[in-house]
Amino acid sequence: MKHSILISTISLLLFLSSCVILSPKKYNSLLAKQDSLSKGWGEAQVKIEDLEKYISKLRYDTTVLNGMIKNLKSELEDSEVKLNALKTNSNAEINKLLADLKVRESRLKEVEEILNKREEASQQLKEKLQNALLGFTKNGLSVELKNGKVYVSLTDKLLFPSGSIIIDERGKQALTGLAEVLKQQPEINIAVEGHTDNQKVNNLGQIKDNWDLSVLRATSVVRFLTEVTKVEQIRMTATGKGEFQPLVPNVSSEDRSKNRRIEIVLSPKLDELYELIKK
Repeated sequence: MKHSILISTISLLLFLSSCVILSPKKYNSLLAKQDSLSKGWGEAQVKIEDLEKYISKLRYDTTVLNGMIKNLKSELEDSEVKLNALKTNSNAEINKLLADLKVRESRLKEVEEILNKREEASQQLKEKLQNALLGFTKNGLSVELKNGKVYVSLTDKLLFPSGSIIIDERGKQALTGLAEVLKQQPEINIAVEGHTDNQKVNNLGQIKDNWDLSVLRATSVVRFLTEVTKVEQIRMTATGKGEFQPLVPNVSSEDRSKNRRIEIVLSPKLDELYELIKK
């Protein structure tokens, strides 16, 4: 539009100049206007070129931005798909963990119930033994409950003559009373431990040291319980601890007498518990 106006004006001026005789003043005025219009035309052309370049740049930038937007939309869609998949997997994993936790809680409850039953059974066993062996408590016999196990402790003077591994009559009576209770408790394991003081063994024939003495005395008790009173052999073990697990320091004859003992450790069989743990 601007181009056509400018061309029309210039044509008009040329026509007038050719058809009309102008005074020098008017002629110069027309020339000045022509120069002004030519200059304006040139400046307009430059501006048009600049605008066209700017428009071209804007179009290019628009194309680039549209490509970036398209890529971002695609990445966003991929991210949403991955997020949904992750949520699904996470929910499945959480549900699995919750299910496992419930199973573990159930098993823990069963274990606690079994242990409570074992504790109650051990307490009842302790009471039965205390009643059965009441007549021997003044002669060095004691019954204790520790860590779910029953410990029957018999001093050596209740079971053996000095330096001997042969059970005397008083000891046989105590072990017979003990056996009567044990035979009524088939679910109980029985460990017989021999203990000595720290005095060296002298002149005891085949018995060379406190290890020998503790082991042989434990074995004598096991043999009496299994062969004479008929407690099941499969339930029994015999061990010798020597002088290395004293009840009190060996500083006096009375203390050493306490340390010379047979301990019969009674513990509930844990087969049921082991089977539960294996699951």
